[in-house]
Amino acid sequence: MPGNAVAEAGGETGDGDELRGKMDSWGTLKRLDSLALESGKIPGRSGHARKEPSWETILKLAFQTIGVVYGDIGTSPLYVYSSTFPNGIKDTDDILGVLSLIIYTFTLITVCKYVFIVLWANDNGDGGTFALYSLICRYAKVGFIPTEQAEDRDVSNFRLEQPSTRLKRASKLRSKLEGSAFAKYALLLITMLGTSMVIGDGVLTPCISVLSAVGGIQQKAPSLTQENIAWISAAILIILFLAQRFGTDRVGYTFAPVIFTWFLFIGLIGIYNFVKFDPLVIKAVNPKYIIDYFRRNKKDAWISLGGVVLCITGTEAMFADLGHFTVRSIQISMCSIVFPSLMCAYTGQASYLRKHPLDVATTFYKAIPGPLYWPMFVVAVAAAVIASQAMISGTFSIIQQSVSLGCFPRVKIVHTSTKYEGQVYIPEINFLLMLACVGVTLGFKNTVKIGNAYGIVVVFVMLLTSLLLVLIMIMIWKTNIILVVAYITVFVSVELFYLSSALYKFDQGGYLPLAFAAVLMFVMYIWNSVYRKKYLYEFENKVAPEKIHEVAAEPGFRRLPGLGLFCSELVHGIPPIFTQYISNVPALHSVLVFVSIKSLPISKVSAEERFLFRRIGQRELAVFRCVVRYGYTDLRGEHGSFEKMLVEKLIEFIKDEATFSAKANGRSASMQGSNSAGDAEEVAEDKIEGEVDKELQLVHNAYRSGVVYLVGESEVVAAKGSSLGKRMVIDYAYNFLKRNLRQGAGVLSVPHRRLLKVGMTYEI
Repeated sequence: MPGNAVAEAGGETGDGDELRGKMDSWGTLKRLDSLALESGKIPGRSGHARKEPSWETILKLAFQTIGVVYGDIGTSPLYVYSSTFPNGIKDTDDILGVLSLIIYTFTLITVCKYVFIVLWANDNGDGGTFALYSLICRYAKVGFIPTEQAEDRDVSNFRLEQPSTRLKRASKLRSKLEGSAFAKYALLLITMLGTSMVIGDGVLTPCISVLSAVGGIQQKAPSLTQENIAWISAAILIILFLAQRFGTDRVGYTFAPVIFTWFLFIGLIGIYNFVKFDPLVIKAVNPKYIIDYFRRNKKDAWISLGGVVLCITGTEAMFADLGHFTVRSIQISMCSIVFPSLMCAYTGQASYLRKHPLDVATTFYKAIPGPLYWPMFVVAVAAAVIASQAMISGTFSIIQQSVSLGCFPRVKIVHTSTKYEGQVYIPEINFLLMLACVGVTLGFKNTVKIGNAYGIVVVFVMLLTSLLLVLIMIMIWKTNIILVVAYITVFVSVELFYLSSALYKFDQGGYLPLAFAAVLMFVMYIWNSVYRKKYLYEFENKVAPEKIHEVAAEPGFRRLPGLGLFCSELVHGIPPIFTQYISNVPALHSVLVFVSIKSLPISKVSAEERFLFRRIGQRELAVFRCVVRYGYTDLRGEHGSFEKMLVEKLIEFIKDEATFSAKANGRSASMQGSNSAGDAEEVAEDKIEGEVDKELQLVHNAYRSGVVYLVGESEVVAAKGSSLGKRMVIDYAYNFLKRNLRQGAGVLSVPHRRLLKVGMTYEI
């Protein structure tokens, strides 16, 4: 069977039943430009499934979550009451209303929605906006780029476990999403907006956390002005960002004791204040006080919700950080440590304010017993720095995911730990975040305006998460429609109410996150839009495999020693830039592999499922296609390990293909009656063995001679006759981003002496 498509199977296959299964599968292959469908038959596939950890492991992870997940949400008591009452407390009963709002908001949104519902909408253990979007993309074809392959659904992490009951509304919604360009754009824009808001959170969290913690020093040094506090905070932030290049190795065990101490302190101090000042604030568990609060204050009560919502800052980060832990470990740590400590802290502060309402601007530090002030100040600053570190690291991870899915310009991603996954550092982004944080801190100087901006980010991201989760509940979970309506009624309505209050303070700092989001959305949309147009251009102008034969038959054509890796993102076919190369250099390496780097809408792809090979042309050409599949959180390995693994899988592919061909030829000869099946297979194997040994030796020699990367660096320009808007987007905005950020070779970290760039201009 000429041009057989053979999937990499992770090793030599000598089992006859397996090969017969392969032949049956290959026999059904109809597409001319495809890889094998055999990847679903890799032995031991079930071993890649996510195993349920032991309780000992879960408890260890629960302790580590304290240091990684809860820094942001844990430092909220530093500024919630001061942000809720920026103009002072008019009636001490208002404290009961606000405390009741804090209790029920935290319980409803953080605990009920996120801890017990949203965390289960994870993508093979990973959370965040991209996890929700990837789940939807796997279930419905809502992407714009034609990179889908049947083999992708055979990747273990790609599969979705669905209930046996199939409801019509799920299929109907799926069909509407797949058939509506508007719905596809809306999903993409929602994902981009959510990502932009979370990145904005990465700017605001360090500002408000550090500024609030450092501001406490004014209790012991009243001569320090707010200007001085802002500069001290800015200095701490600069040091924090400069330290990012060293990574956060062992982040969980390093930070967990500090944050645990923080929760212990605020919980015990809260109990102390509750007992000492006004134990009757326990009445706030009655939601009647919320109604009374709104009756007394009306519009002012609604406006104050922008401060109350700060009690749930960091909740979305809890979901985004799920990939390092498990759902059960986060549930345990939240319910056993975080929730009780925070409720004690807020209740204790409310009790203190009932007796000292004038201290609302500095509630946190005023409520600390004298002997504990300095220890608490040190722990508070440390907790603020850790909360900032967690959000900065989360921002790096989100941008890494965006780059993987073509939604963000290429940047250099440095993996700072060889032991722990997900710890990355992005120099360009780190510098921009530092400038933004220092600028916001020195510009606003106090937490009130930053809190106004922060509230918008918090609620906006939560609302977008709810919208995506509703789609997942209907399409994937097949949730009863009554429960879906109940979810929308309870959670979405509450979030919309809070968002309306936060937006009211647009001119008091609320514009800041929207401005950040607008800039990031512009960058992401421009890059993704041109990226899609460029891919479609390559797809429509791909080179036919027959071109290789034509090139090889031309006089003057030569083969160069070495292994050539022609890298592109085109999954189907040979990229058009190959014709540009061959017209200028009429020679190919002794072994040539067209490598397509492909990102799947899943978080991780196991190493043995990463490479798919196909031979192009006859054996003597030694030309192959290889699709290298990554998930959006996978580490893109250094060139050395990548080359080694690619060559190993190529050798396995050649052996597997040869064994299959021998079996197939033997079966054909046996059916013709020339020999018994066993003899026929033996004759076929002997016939092909020499050719295989020769090709394997060719691959080994080529690898030893050196690996050369041929990377296309295409220039994209607007086609003649394009509108002014299109020319502005492509010729100026996109090319400005491309010129000022990394090119493909820089992202791959390929040594310059082994790199050959091929230039070509695309008119789109």
